Amino acid sequence: MCGERVNSIYDLTIEEMEQYFLNHQDKKFYATQLFEWLYQKRIKKVEEATNLKKETRERICQDFSFQNIVIDTILEGDGVKKYLFTLKDQEHIEAVLMYHDYGLSLCISSQVGCNMGCAFCESGRRKKVRNLATGEMVEQILRIEESCQERISHVVVMGIGEPFDNYENVCKMIQIINHPKGLAIGARHITVSTCGLVPKIKEFSNFPYQVNLAVSLHAPNDPLRKKLMPIAKAYPLKDLMAALDEYEKKTNRRLTFEYILLKDVNDQEEHAKELVSLLKGKNAYVNLIPYNETQHLQFKRSSTIQIARFYDILKKNNICVTIRREFGGKINAACGQLRSIKEEV
Repeated sequence: MCGERVNSIYDLTIEEMEQYFLNHQDKKFYATQLFEWLYQKRIKKVEEATNLKKETRERICQDFSFQNIVIDTILEGDGVKKYLFTLKDQEHIEAVLMYHDYGLSLCISSQVGCNMGCAFCESGRRKKVRNLATGEMVEQILRIEESCQERISHVVVMGIGEPFDNYENVCKMIQIINHPKGLAIGARHITVSTCGLVPKIKEFSNFPYQVNLAVSLHAPNDPLRKKLMPIAKAYPLKDLMAALDEYEKKTNRRLTFEYILLKDVNDQEEHAKELVSLLKGKNAYVNLIPYNETQHLQFKRSSTIQIARFYDILKKNNICVTIRREFGGKINAACGQLRSIKEEV
């Protein structure tokens, strides 16, 4: 049996795996073979990779671990499953699996906790402990596919944490799950969400994969956004929109703006009109999100009527807009909620 190793085999891109084998005077193509064993045949231990030499398998076993996260709890609702994972250091993260008519979409976490401090977010209430390793993000997908016995077709990095605060590991994870010998999830089926780290948005505009970028906006003006999202104090809307204009020009990719509707906070007619002015002419669409209430935060979900009014104003002004289908309101689906319940008992 393999020992307890710090390094996860799932941390490695195929290029890093090739270099690993070359460094040990092995054949470069072993990396392709091992990738196929890991991601297509889904081996649980390296001994199963029978086309690798015994001594090579023994060295891999000594150098890498093969399971670093385990499913602790599964909660099920209508068209949704929420997973709580326990990590090797006994920390906890969450992922949410959503059943759509186009396939299975999985929202994964990128950090243990979050330092962005958004006022309405359960994850931000409990501070960042650490970044997730690349392999811990990859394994969320593997373990859930193993659990549900179905293929995940879409991945959204929008769970606990700010992905751009763990930029390098998130980018490596995308390379692994997109690779044809990896999980072969199409780049256009991968979405990364940010609350607005302007320097990383600029850097991401050069990332050579056609993944989608979603921006957590949640307010159409600086004073309100600063109250809801501390990141807006560092990067006001003027700077954020300039970075997004640059991103759009470089990538020719449509932007998604996430907008959680909070009762009597950001859901009024004047807010909708301000949002129209802010986004007019952009290649973008707005995803309106009914709020999942939590016991620790005072914010409330906007009424169905108010959500419809907000939607109509955007629609009538030719803003592409959808109202996100509500998932998991009865299973503690607010981001970070299940982790909080587990760790604060």
